[in-house]
Amino acid sequence: METTMKGYRAKEHHQPVERYCRTLDLRDDPELITEYRRRHSREHIWPEVIAGIREVGILEMEIYITGTRLFIIVEVPLGFDWEAAMDRLAIMPRQRDWEDYMGIFQQVKPGSTSAEKWQPMERMFHLYE
Repeated sequence: METTMKGYRAKEHHQPVERYCRTLDLRDDPELITEYRRRHSREHIWPEVIAGIREVGILEMEIYITGTRLFIIVEVPLGFDWEAAMDRLAIMPRQRDWEDYMGIFQQVKPGSTSAEKWQPMERMFHLYE
């Protein structure tokens, strides 16, 4: 897969937002990674998963990949309660099925929730004041 050198447009939310950045590793298997990417395409992602993400208040979610490393950026309204939202998301329709299925591709313990899989990252630098 060729690495792109272009920038990615950021969505404007017209309200103050917070950003959560997390990481997760995939199994080192090119066929599994190809299928993981396919399962996250607009044509193949389960609509109930997208609906649940939006229903808990997430404004935007982006996943980036390099090799087996995933990096996720989640934008939410200022004051968002991450733990409460993740608890609620975990019981949304088909979410448990999705997490179990995605666990095939990910280096995680079986039965892990999304909040358990995606490890928080520490922001160590930012340019803006």
